Amino acid sequence: MVRLDIYSDPICPWCYIGKTHLDRALKAAGGTPFEIFWRPFQLNPDMLPEGVGRKAYLEAKFGGPEGAQRIYGAIETAAEAAGVVVNFANIIRTPNTLNAHRLISWAGAEAGVEDCQSTVVDALFTAYFIDGRDIGETSVLADIAQAAGMDRAAVAQLLDGDIDLDDIRKADAEARRRGINSVPTFIINQQHAVPGAQPPELWARVIEDIRTQQEQVH
Repeated sequence: MVRLDIYSDPICPWCYIGKTHLDRALKAAGGTPFEIFWRPFQLNPDMLPEGVGRKAYLEAKFGGPEGAQRIYGAIETAAEAAGVVVNFANIIRTPNTLNAHRLISWAGAEAGVEDCQSTVVDALFTAYFIDGRDIGETSVLADIAQAAGMDRAAVAQLLDGDIDLDDIRKADAEARRRGINSVPTFIINQQHAVPGAQPPELWARVIEDIRTQQEQVH
């Protein structure tokens, strides 16, 4: 298996689109050559712990309502072209994603639950982009953990404490030190960076190249 590190934030629409593209390529290929690790990168590392109202956030980030509409209009067009469901109108708040990244990290270490980390990532995207849930809230994250096969009460208790907070912040800072400044960013075999929500066709070529190289080795 080839290591694939994916730097992502669960409130990033391009990360949602990018994962969908990758999943489709893997399904079409009949399996995966990758061992996937989801890595933290906060789009808004200085976000208030309780988050902010989405309308105010978008207008501040993109220079007013016209700028927000222009940017998110383009994202909606890209999502529709990719067959990705988004319901931006359902989103009331833009959350701080630090706790969501903690949950993703714990899911990666969950024993006995197959592909738990990717399941949690999928559920976070669904909760935020389709259902409009506040994925900064402990109860929402605990629900997601339970649905993925994790211990809901244990996760809720951990989220109410500060375990791994500094580790997530350090991992985020290390990603930026390495030159990652946008997400999604895919790092193949700890060597080759593939930035952005690449189409399934690109991933199909990558998968084919990996399998050809593996066949040559064996």
